[in-house]
This record gives sequence, C-alpha cells and structure tokens, in this order.
Amino acid sequence: MTKFIRRLQKIGSTILVSLPKEWVDDNKLSKGTEVELETGQNSISITINKDSKPSKEVIISYPLPKEENISADLTGAYLLGYDIIRIKGKTTIPVNDREKILESIRRLVGVEIVEEDSSNINIQFLLDATSLSPEKILRRMSTIALGMFNDTLNSLLSDDKTNLQTLPNRDDEINRQYFLLVRLIRSTMMDKRLASAFNMENIDILDFRIAANLLETAGDTIVELGNLISKTSISKNDLKKIYDVVKEIETIHKKSIGAFIANNRLQAIDAIKLHKQFQQEITDFRSTLEHKKQIPIDLLDIVYTYERIARSWADITDLIQPIYRK
Repeated sequence: MTKFIRRLQKIGSTILVSLPKEWVDDNKLSKGTEVELETGQNSISITINKDSKPSKEVIISYPLPKEENISADLTGAYLLGYDIIRIKGKTTIPVNDREKILESIRRLVGVEIVEEDSSNINIQFLLDATSLSPEKILRRMSTIALGMFNDTLNSLLSDDKTNLQTLPNRDDEINRQYFLLVRLIRSTMMDKRLASAFNMENIDILDFRIAANLLETAGDTIVELGNLISKTSISKNDLKKIYDVVKEIETIHKKSIGAFIANNRLQAIDAIKLHKQFQQEITDFRSTLEHKKQIPIDLLDIVYTYERIARSWADITDLIQPIYRK
C-alpha cells in the first residue's frame, strides 16, 4: 500500500483534497467519475464506485509452459478474485485439456463458460460478492462435514456401509465451498466495501480463512476414516467400543463452530473441556487394550483418525479471543 501526503485546500466554503495522479491513472478515472467515500473516527477511505468499477480480467495464454498446469492456473485465477478468465490459444485446444478445464470449473462455485471456440475459452464469475456471506459459507461447510462424520459413526454400529461411498463426493462440495470462501476472503481484504458490508476487520478475515481450512482438512480426514471403516475386519464388539468413545466428537464440533460464529468465549471453553475429556477417554481406552496379546492395527488407525478429526474441530476454538480480567 502506497501512502501520500496532501494538504487540505479551501475554495469558498468547501474543503478539497487532491487525489494522487498515479492512483487516478491506474484506475482510469476522469472528471465526472463517481467514487465512494467511507468515513471513520480518524480516517476516510475512497473506493471506486461499485457500478463503475471494472471487472478483474486475466488472460491465460495457451499452450502453457511445460511446468504449468491448466487446472492449477484456473484455480489460482479464481482464488485471486478474477471475474473474467480468458484462455487464448495460439493453436486448437485439444479435447483432453478441454476436459481438464471443464473438470476444474465444476470444482469452482459461480463460474461458467460464456464463450468458446476451437482455440479460445472465456470463463466468467457470475455471482455478486456482496450477495455472499462468509458466515453462511462456513456454516455450509460445517453442516456437510458433520453429516459425513455422523455417517462414519453410524457405520460403526451397522452392517450397511453404503453411505461411506458418498463421502468423497460430499468432501468435493466442502472443497468447492472452501475455494469460494477463500476467493471471497481475498476479495474482502482488497476491497473495503466488502469488508464494511460483512462488518469484518482484517483479523476476522484471517480467522475465517483458518477456520475454513480446519473444516476442509477435517473433510479430507473423514474420507480417509470412511475408507478405513469400510475395509476393517475388526469385530462388532470392538467397533461398538470405539463408537462409545468417539460419539461425543459431534458435540465438540457443534460447540466449536457455534462459539466461533458467535465469538462466544464461554461456549468455546465448553468445547475445550469436552475435548480434554475426550482425550482422557481415548487414553483410558488404549489402556484397556494393553492386556491384549495382539491388537488389530486397523483398530488403532480408526481411533487415531477420529482423534485427528476432533483435534481439527477443537482447534477452531483457539481463534476466539480469550477473556482477560482488567
């Protein structure tokens, strides 16, 4: 961020201040252009009016250098907040790369191909950022993850494990929401209008990014857990014992997410206490296994994976500001 010093000028009864020429030129402003002013107690910010603000556009030249990947380039442009992504080819874009482009677009919320020919593909982000909500996106990620988790719990008690087959697809939706949230967060950091609309400071923006990352990681871990459970050969009795130990993780999740959304430290403390109790129960459970001559390795793997999920969700409580006594 570049800083400029200006002196206030008075013309008649009006106080004026000149804008830096570099900023005016870079944003292609001219006489009559509308700008938006936002005042604080000791500050004022000037933003290009929403209606006149140009869409961010990037061109990806095709074919790509050998070390580049079309899917990674598309995802990167999306996360950086570009509204229009133009793939301009010097040659025909082959079918296999078109399939990669389509697959990438399916992973990104709000983008569509609006124009294409044999050597060019134009992609546009069609959602209005101000109509989105970081909180709602995070809640959706949380809801999907919790549903996936509960299916792993139910599978510990049931012979029917078909629901576990749907976990990867549901995790894909968590990833789509995660990418959307990262895009929105980055845009918010660069656009004070969005930050004001969402009533978010920079620290709030950072916290949402970290919380979303923890949920995304938990989703990946739940898919891994589902694979372990679907392939295990341990007894029903042992699976029931695991269930009795790990079932309270659901409550840890609900209290952690609820505390983060509400910024409620007391609720966060409840989640922290529950997690400590869970850790003690896991320790006690492992102690009961010590007398066994042979412990199935997949039993230990399943318990450990549940621990990782609980840790991901409990870590969200670390983002809530502690209460300090004055």
